[in-house]
Amino acid sequence: MNTLSILILIFLVSDFTLHFVADVLNLKVLSPSVPESFSGIYEETDYVKAQSYLKTNTKFGWIISSSDFVAILLFWFCQGFANLDAWVRSFNQGPVITGMLYMGILVALKAALSLPFKIYGTFGIEEKFGFNKTNSKTFAADLIKILFLSLLIGGPLLAGILFFFEYAGENAWWICWITVSAFVFILQYAAPNWIMPLFNTYTPLEDGRLKTAIMAYAKSIHFPLNSIQVMDGSKRSGKSNAFFAGFGKNKRIVLFDTLMENHDDEELLAVLAHEMGHYKLNHIQKMLVLGILQMGIMLYILSCFISYPALFEAFFMKNQSVYAGIVFFGLLYSPIDFFVGIFFQFLSRRHEYQADRFAVTTTGSGEALEKALKKLSVHNLSNLTPHRLFVFLNYSHPPVLERIIAIGRVKS
Repeated sequence: MNTLSILILIFLVSDFTLHFVADVLNLKVLSPSVPESFSGIYEETDYVKAQSYLKTNTKFGWIISSSDFVAILLFWFCQGFANLDAWVRSFNQGPVITGMLYMGILVALKAALSLPFKIYGTFGIEEKFGFNKTNSKTFAADLIKILFLSLLIGGPLLAGILFFFEYAGENAWWICWITVSAFVFILQYAAPNWIMPLFNTYTPLEDGRLKTAIMAYAKSIHFPLNSIQVMDGSKRSGKSNAFFAGFGKNKRIVLFDTLMENHDDEELLAVLAHEMGHYKLNHIQKMLVLGILQMGIMLYILSCFISYPALFEAFFMKNQSVYAGIVFFGLLYSPIDFFVGIFFQFLSRRHEYQADRFAVTTTGSGEALEKALKKLSVHNLSNLTPHRLFVFLNYSHPPVLERIIAIGRVKS
């Protein structure tokens, strides 16, 4: 083992341990009684069920993370990366094809390892707690579609990255940056029209009181809204949500049909006001720009390490290659990615507070948003009292009780 392998190993162990500690602390701070602000909304039986759901998912998460941790260490120290490299090189197909085969096999192995857990999570845990609505046919069809899209979209992109880093020399990183950035922007337009409909059915919101109220609100905040879609989320899960997708003329607000069933018009308008707030406050654009900047920095650092001999020695590799360098750099870059992820989580939580404030001030009332958040928490069996460390590491949204307090300040 050299210095790089020791550093990577230390981070893997530290990351595993930190998340385990956060999980334990999160379970320890579970409140035995329903918080006062949820009195009369969260029934005791549902509250107990929510805590059981959290405990079950946490323990199941430990099994998944432990298996992933053991698998990567076994594959690494049994020289799996080196043996796989020797095998794909035996086909003599050139660096790009060989690299795609090498990385494709690694992805397939990871997918095969995670599949049993995904099946149990869907048909075991989610089924037990009443969320799963999918069947084996839909589940299998989704996997096939994901595989097809990965090959159709991810394959050419990966081939391009391998080609540029193989033949473009010092210019490779910024050529890849421009290429991937263009790809990201194209997806923003393609996803709502061609990719998302492969998995769910989207129907325009019917004319009526709700649509009239939404369109009037959108006009009052100068939000050019052309499409309000209802998605058949109940096809796969009983959980509720709403989201914003696309840019320009392609932007649309999407409501889960489960959300429509469990909330009145005022609450739905408040939820949509929150989503529109993200757009009006440029949150989506800011996160996209920051993501692209981060990607450019990562690609530049990759260009510095992709042929670094010590990196290949750390994984017992006899031959250097662009494709293996990318894989190993992913592990070496993990500490940086960890802190970048924490920053993005923090920024996302801040954006949620701002979107809540926008919704309250522009609708003139916070009661509807409060009710919607409370109902969503109950319906989705959310943990109302997460530990701060767990929130810091994992939450893209603030805990619901903190959001309600912040909304109260805006109202006052």
